Amino acid sequence: MSRDAHTGGCQCGAVRYRIAGGVEHTSVCHCRMCQKATGGLFGAFATAPTGSITWTRGAPAYFQSSTLAKRGFCPACGTPLSFVWNDETTSFTFGSFDDPAVLEVDFALAPECAHPALDTLPAVRSRPIAKLDAEKTAYAGMENFQHPDHDTDHWPEREEP
Repeated sequence: MSRDAHTGGCQCGAVRYRIAGGVEHTSVCHCRMCQKATGGLFGAFATAPTGSITWTRGAPAYFQSSTLAKRGFCPACGTPLSFVWNDETTSFTFGSFDDPAVLEVDFALAPECAHPALDTLPAVRSRPIAKLDAEKTAYAGMENFQHPDHDTDHWPEREEP
């Protein structure tokens, strides 16, 4: 995963990061702790040397999820951002990267804990967003408050609806 730099951040834009150089490895973890921490069927992480990381806007809050690890998240919007196991490396959630498509999974951890739904995903019906007329109407009037997938010099705060 060699690259000059990776950038990413939370959904609201209050916390942003930059990783200089490539990531060391990537993984998905199926353990129950990663499922709960990410709110998904598994956690997907890209690990980088802690010394290569710069918090370019704000800083994460942390939850000590076990005696071994802490989880970083945005204190404003709650986006899961990182997993810190030791002082040498930090693992970032795939979804928090500005360009997560450049990441490939190197290995899986705790496959014995994998959610059974993962086995059925290839056979599950899919449909694009806003296929139904009611959805098209709802999405047409929707205003997106999510931070864009790139660094910004300023990200205005908005009033809560």
